[in-house]
Amino acid sequence: MQRLNNESSTSTTIQELCEEYRAHNMITKEEYEQNRVKRGLRNADGTGVMAGLTHVCNVHGYLIADGDKIPDEGKLTYRGISVSDIVAGCEKEDRFGFEEVVWLLIFGKLPNRRQFDRICGLLYDNRELPEYFPEDLIIKTPSKDVMNKLARSVLGLYSYDDDPDDLSLENNMRQSISLIARLPAIMSYAYQVKRRHFDKESMFFHPFEQGHCTAEAILNALRPDRKFTKEEARLLDLCMVLHAEHGGGNNSTFTTRVLTSAGTDIYSAIGAAIGSLKGFKHGGANHRVRMMMDDVMEHVKDWKDEDEVGRYLEKILKGEAADHSGLIYGLGHAIYTLSDPRAVILKSKAKGLAEEKGFGGKLALYELVERLSPEAFQRVTGNSKVISANVDFYSGLIYEMLGIPEELFTPMFAVSRIAGWCAHRIEELTTGGRIMRPAYRALPQNQRYVPLSQR
Repeated sequence: MQRLNNESSTSTTIQELCEEYRAHNMITKEEYEQNRVKRGLRNADGTGVMAGLTHVCNVHGYLIADGDKIPDEGKLTYRGISVSDIVAGCEKEDRFGFEEVVWLLIFGKLPNRRQFDRICGLLYDNRELPEYFPEDLIIKTPSKDVMNKLARSVLGLYSYDDDPDDLSLENNMRQSISLIARLPAIMSYAYQVKRRHFDKESMFFHPFEQGHCTAEAILNALRPDRKFTKEEARLLDLCMVLHAEHGGGNNSTFTTRVLTSAGTDIYSAIGAAIGSLKGFKHGGANHRVRMMMDDVMEHVKDWKDEDEVGRYLEKILKGEAADHSGLIYGLGHAIYTLSDPRAVILKSKAKGLAEEKGFGGKLALYELVERLSPEAFQRVTGNSKVISANVDFYSGLIYEMLGIPEELFTPMFAVSRIAGWCAHRIEELTTGGRIMRPAYRALPQNQRYVPLSQR
């Protein structure tokens, strides 16, 4: 077989191979419709195909009346408890919430004081990575992309587990607590090594502090002077609470359940979920929002001029600006219609910090883009579809205000969502029982086999 080693010839060869593929293998949208295939496991009205049952979470964004989908205010509940009530309860008691949410998602009820202290202690006790793990799996093999390193490192933890393939509830409970605790540490190490190797900047590794919650531990690890305010830690904790879970149908959680149904180990399942979350159509969207808004700020002279901002949004939708995808990132959602409760909470909490950090003008522009985008969408497409901001629209801005590097926007999503992934894995292990095996209709074109010498 010809080797693909010369750069110019390789490029030409690959292009020829792609042309050969396109000439014989494309499936059209019409073929999907003719065969009544629900692309993306979506019904015609955009709702998801029912694939399973779960007690973990419910995502509500619309009503169904006489077969029609009616927009409604978004609601998100963890184990039957509104996430808004969880956030309000933690705020009223002046405490952090992510650890409580970890317990709630996995065990199905709110922890009492003893259980809350217990989960906090367990996560602290499991934060340290195995001996030589950082050196061998992170420092010696740096990656430009922290999500890539998260996935590889999670897979690497398999080799440090004395019993990685035991699918018992007890073993997966142990592994879940360990992974939830360790993923922030892996993220911090991966980022520091990336800075040193690719950005030619200094790297530093701070020890964990006894008594720090997960959000505090992350800020302690990322800041050179290890200093942060309680308000900053509380806001990061809020982001983690809101990102911790979002139902069984989102791509990364469904990935977790699909792999779990095959009977594979937890490291393979969570590694695959991280790979899913990396995609810009899923967790990577917050990074795309930042890139898009940077483009808007660069090309719009007057951030308060609604006409100028609206015209530029139209250019984005026409594929003439930003990344030329024709997408306004952070607007619209597969389930939410009138509102995403996570975005509503984040925006309300961002206002105080924005003024303090000098981000007032930038936040105002975000709010203007959110308000003008549905009108621009209707003008360009003729579609009056209800569109609202989703969690990705404001989360990146909050991370920016907190000094979280842009490379960690999506990894921060992962270190939060792993709580939900583990809850769904345990539920799939204990109640699923069957390997997931959807059907694909074959569209073969019968051919006669011809010997190579006669082709």
